[in-house]
Amino acid sequence: MTEEHGIAAGLGGLDLNSLLSAAQDMQTQMVESQRALAEMVVEGQSGGGAVTIAVTGGLEFRSVSIADEVVDPDDVTMLEDLVLAALRDAIAQVNAAQAESNPLAGLPMAGGLGGLLGGA
Repeated sequence: MTEEHGIAAGLGGLDLNSLLSAAQDMQTQMVESQRALAEMVVEGQSGGGAVTIAVTGGLEFRSVSIADEVVDPDDVTMLEDLVLAALRDAIAQVNAAQAESNPLAGLPMAGGLGGLLGGA
């Protein structure tokens, strides 16, 4: 038995070249996903669109739009709440897009490698 066969046998016959190739392909997919996400723009809204905040997938905030009817000097707290709600909506949309575009999503982690990394 050669050392190479001994290592492969010890890894359950795992083809390291295939594993390396798959890892490189996954890395390329992740870079492409991150690039696309950074360019994507979502709009978070609150108050039925009274406050709108545009943000990229890279979390670069582009714009804030506030409808005149929600600007009430006697009720600044309401406007603050609307802005905060629109920010939260925008970030939730970015997080959802990131989760959807993650090529690792749905893959079994350490346990899916037959215990190779100590997973059960």
